[in-house]
Amino acid sequence: MIDLYYFPTPNTWKVSIFLEETGLDYKLCMVNILEGEQFEPDFLKISPNNRVPVIVDHDVKDENGQSVSIMESGAILIHLAEKVGQFYPTDPAKRARVLEWLMWQMGGIGPMGGQANYFNAYCPQDLPYAKARFTNEVARLWGLLDDQLTDNDWIANNEYSIADMACWGWITLHELQGQDIDATPHLKEWFERMGKRPAVQRAYAIGADIAATPGQISEKAKSLLYTQTRDEARNPATD
Repeated sequence: MIDLYYFPTPNTWKVSIFLEETGLDYKLCMVNILEGEQFEPDFLKISPNNRVPVIVDHDVKDENGQSVSIMESGAILIHLAEKVGQFYPTDPAKRARVLEWLMWQMGGIGPMGGQANYFNAYCPQDLPYAKARFTNEVARLWGLLDDQLTDNDWIANNEYSIADMACWGWITLHELQGQDIDATPHLKEWFERMGKRPAVQRAYAIGADIAATPGQISEKAKSLLYTQTRDEARNPATD
């Protein structure tokens, strides 16, 4: 059994897609990051970085006999893929291709997309330089992915893998990131192909009732998400 600590975001969709694709038995544990539940002491025990997703794998025990918790979406995908032997090749050369694109997403399209989202939609100040910096970098990364998909249906080895699962959710936010998806036709075809998979549709629908657009997020929630210091995160003020 897997416990999935979740709020609908591109990073949590990676894990819910994998779980839905494989049919692994899992329990959904909602963490409302708009209400500060990511700073609760019990959650910080399994996610010191106060971020979702996190899983607890009750099939794996540590040296003290406790179920193992794993934070960081890329680490979770690798763990689960190795656990069930799916969507992660055993051939060393093919596995290297999946790993490089997974790390590319983790170090590039995710954090750069997140910064573009923030400065385009959430920052209380209009900062043209910051907007251009991150919007242009996302465009560069999208262009690279579009090139990779020119002659391939899937990102790595032309085989559906955790690399595809990792990237897909970030493309759903193309408008917030200031991207014209029609400018990257191969990426667009891949994005639409992914979106037709039943498992992706099920995963994307989880928690849709509590997701919020930029205009729906309160100032309190923005403070919780974007301006917390380390001490504030671990000692939240009470109302």
